[in-house]
Amino acid sequence: MSDQEVRSSSCSADGPNPMPPADAVTGPPYADCVLCGEPTEYGAAQPGATLCPVCEWQEAQRTACSG
Repeated sequence: MSDQEVRSSSCSADGPNPMPPADAVTGPPYADCVLCGEPTEYGAAQPGATLCPVCEWQEAQRTACSG
């Protein structure tokens, strides 16, 4: 294996690349967050309630501590 192949096959120093869920509809036009109205990472055709990254994180915090 050459040095180039080793470098291209190893992980980047930036860490893992976060990916949207496999069933996510991606690409413009983007859906608006149902809580704050900001654009989300999901396409407008995504079924269900779409949340922006900030609201998604806040919702996860609320549900994690709800006992």
